[in-house]
Amino acid sequence: MGFFDLFRQKDINQGLLDFKAVEGAVLLDVRTAEEYRQGHIPDSINISLQTIDKVLLEISNKETPLFVYCYSGSRSGQAVNLLKGMGYTNVTNIGGISSYSGKVER
Repeated sequence: MGFFDLFRQKDINQGLLDFKAVEGAVLLDVRTAEEYRQGHIPDSINISLQTIDKVLLEISNKETPLFVYCYSGSRSGQAVNLLKGMGYTNVTNIGGISSYSGKVER
């Protein structure tokens, strides 16, 4: 990965294809509950960045593949670091829903 790769946004649409290809993977939305209610990607679960420690109640197996998104990709990047610090071993930031081109549930 080069220096300028740090500034390139994640492609959430590609990230979702990757998520769907992994059996047993979890799609995690780390936006606030209010943001989640306004529209979220189908099959995602919502645990906000502010309460990320609650992931332990939902996903006890720390080897579960987690695909994390937020609005722009910033909070999901923070969440990935926190989740890895909690011992989760297979965590991917797929970016932000702001560039998502698929169906949204309300």
